[in-house]
Amino acid sequence: MIDISALEFHYPAGEFRLSVPAFTVAAGEKVAVIGPSGSGKTTLLNLIAGILVPAAGSVVVGEETVSALGDAARRDHRITSVGFVFQDFELLDYLSVFDNIVHPYRITGALRLDGPVRERARELAGKMGIGVYLDRHPDELSQGERQRAAICRALLPGPKLILADEATGNLDPVNKERILDLLFAAVEEHGASLLAVTHDHELLPRFDRVVDFHDFRREERS
Repeated sequence: MIDISALEFHYPAGEFRLSVPAFTVAAGEKVAVIGPSGSGKTTLLNLIAGILVPAAGSVVVGEETVSALGDAARRDHRITSVGFVFQDFELLDYLSVFDNIVHPYRITGALRLDGPVRERARELAGKMGIGVYLDRHPDELSQGERQRAAICRALLPGPKLILADEATGNLDPVNKERILDLLFAAVEEHGASLLAVTHDHELLPRFDRVVDFHDFRREERS
């Protein structure tokens, strides 16, 4: 599902450099990425999603070489094929919860918002336990409820890859487990792969594989 080769990236300003000679995630695999802040974990997710473009190397997601696409094509690919769950949710406060969930369908011509999609959004929200809040706005929800709305938005297009950047961050222990239960169940139901950045080591045994990003980068440089 993910195949990275000879990847090199640096921001225009600053000394940060990211080098990933090789990294793969299999179809259906659930992988956790750990490591110190500033090591490049979020940058890696953004490169896989096509939000950022590497200076060299290739990023392949499924059968698409994301790193070779233009801006518009990367955006459409990200919206249709990659579900991104952000730590800070990135919900739009001026939209209802329902409109936030279906928002990907309104910002690209690659997706069509029709009756079945609307019904699927309601069903997904119901499974996530936020079906009764669809007419509310994000600022009326709890942290856990906002995160569930963000997960619904990521899953609605039926992506085969889910990227989660501290999806359980800023949540209490009970909600952490509940959110992970919901995310894992949805990933397995859709037959998707999951790549999750987390600092919560208590959750790691639930993943198929754990990558220590700091050690991974050091080993690859040696």
